[in-house]
Amino acid sequence: MTTYNHERYIAQAIESVLMQQTSFGVEIVVGNDRSSDRTQAIVDDYRARYPEFIRTVESTERLGMRANYRRCVEAAEGRYIAMLDGDDYFTAYDKLQKQVELLDQNPDVGMCYTRSRRIDQDGNTTIYPEGDCLTSFDAMLRRNPAENCTVVARRDLVLQYYSEVRPEEHPEWLTDDLPMWLWFAARSRYMALDRPTAVHRVLTHSVSHNPDYRKKLQFVDSLADISLWYDEHYNHAKLHHELLVSKQNTALWLLSFNGSVGEYIRRWWSDIRSERALIKNIASYGLFVKKIAWRMWRKTDKR
Repeated sequence: MTTYNHERYIAQAIESVLMQQTSFGVEIVVGNDRSSDRTQAIVDDYRARYPEFIRTVESTERLGMRANYRRCVEAAEGRYIAMLDGDDYFTAYDKLQKQVELLDQNPDVGMCYTRSRRIDQDGNTTIYPEGDCLTSFDAMLRRNPAENCTVVARRDLVLQYYSEVRPEEHPEWLTDDLPMWLWFAARSRYMALDRPTAVHRVLTHSVSHNPDYRKKLQFVDSLADISLWYDEHYNHAKLHHELLVSKQNTALWLLSFNGSVGEYIRRWWSDIRSERALIKNIASYGLFVKKIAWRMWRKTDKR
């Protein structure tokens, strides 16, 4: 359980693990990355009440998301690891039991995920993933179906991932879970339980849901670049063009609502210079028309 300034949520996260009904032992390893609020005090209170279940890993300085994840993994003693950020929580009391049973029964499966419920700050709820629970490497390259709070993975394979991929050498990767799950999809099988077992809070100022469109653009570009890297290194670049088109369309869709016309054109031209074949991407021209129509509508609406 990684956490930073989660005093509003951390108790619910811990309680959701304590409520798990399992036939095996469970430990909670909490990595608090030098929170400036009462997160540590709340964790300390739970650790005092449940010393047999809860351990903490601490540092004298902020480590950042990636290093915080890794130290928690390395401190864990179990055969399997379940990920849970301090602002998310489990909802199914048998989540861990069912996923561990599946992994025990399928030695070639490296990780198991489930559906999740996404809840935004207005209380709106959606189920993720929206469609089928896909379990192929190509499907993972196109879109990650596995939210962090739903996954249980084999610890030895997580450590192998750190050794082989060395994510610390990729500061441009703005998330730590997608690279890990892509590696699992490339190196082992992964499976899904078709039911929601956890809640992922969609917080306005998180890395993946930033209201600043430029930071949001930076994040979605990072996701696309992660998939492109894995496609090149583990998939013989089979989906290279498809992933580039998807990256461009995602960026231009975002820019069709935000920024200037010039910003849209500069991004389009930058993509074309990097990959000439993208000049044939019809969607990019349709999104440009949408950009112009959107600006005209906003000007009319302001009058």
